[in-house]
Amino acid sequence: MFALPLTDTAELRPLSPWHAEEFLANLDRCREHISPWVGPSFVATDLDSARQVLQRYADRWARDDGGIWGIWDAGVLVGGVMFLSLDVAEGVCEAGCWLEPAAEGRGLVTRAAGRIIDWAIRDRGVHRVEWHTNARNARSIAVARRLGMTLDGTLRQRYPGQSGRIDVEVWSVLAPEWRAPA
Repeated sequence: MFALPLTDTAELRPLSPWHAEEFLANLDRCREHISPWVGPSFVATDLDSARQVLQRYADRWARDDGGIWGIWDAGVLVGGVMFLSLDVAEGVCEAGCWLEPAAEGRGLVTRAAGRIIDWAIRDRGVHRVEWHTNARNARSIAVARRLGMTLDGTLRQRYPGQSGRIDVEVWSVLAPEWRAPA
């Protein structure tokens, strides 16, 4: 196993199905906070569904078309980053994240997303990294900006939501533009 430091107390590590209990505890702490921004299939509600979410990402990793990593702060899983898709042949991937409220405001997601994006571009030869976000998710949009991404456009009323259809912004960074955040 590897761990990449993000701060003096936080690190990025692979998140595997055997972490299901920690993952569920993290989701229990942030479920209400992230529910408006992530798909319902991600927000596991019991140990079995938490294991299933992590297994889907483990299967994606094994197929070389995605992956998930946790952010641990002082030994506690507080969020993470993932590739929802990774297509090396096409040179395109989509990155995403989640974080519990107590860990916000410290740059953890920006650093963690920067690590996986840097790996995708430098090691895997990906040309385009996308970041899809609800147009009302100011924190996610701020991360995209800090990562040096450009707003490509808005997919109007892309998904159904609790209070009507949701606009989705698509942000991206291209390999020649990429400068990993410090």
